[in-house]
Amino acid sequence: MKYWLGVASEEHVMLGVKGGFCQLNHGKAAPLHRMHEGDWIIYYSPKKSLKAVEKLQAFTAVGQIADDEIIQVSESESFQPFRRSVNYFTNVRPVPLAEVSSHPQWKENNSRLRFGHFEMTRELFSWITEKMGLVL
Repeated sequence: MKYWLGVASEEHVMLGVKGGFCQLNHGKAAPLHRMHEGDWIIYYSPKKSLKAVEKLQAFTAVGQIADDEIIQVSESESFQPFRRSVNYFTNVRPVPLAEVSSHPQWKENNSRLRFGHFEMTRELFSWITEKMGLVL
């Protein structure tokens, strides 16, 4: 079992929560291939929406990868993103980055946000999810 962080605007994360899927790096398949059934994902949202100017900088969703199937959907003729099924918790509290930034492991991972998806330790994942109101 692995623990992953995905980066997306809160608006896009909530579409995934509502639809029961994750989509990473603008719909690319490669990050989805690194995850497997039973892995966990937590989302960090730098902004409320893709076009927003105002920063959000919060952890906004947590879920578990539901199976090993990667599907491609058609949003439009020019956009066919890849997705994975995720069972999300719907009772989480968004946690501002400021509440997490003091953790020593976060300091090591902060620069990796620009990649949009990366593996984190169980310890860091658990620390963040506890702040979100979950004990896994």
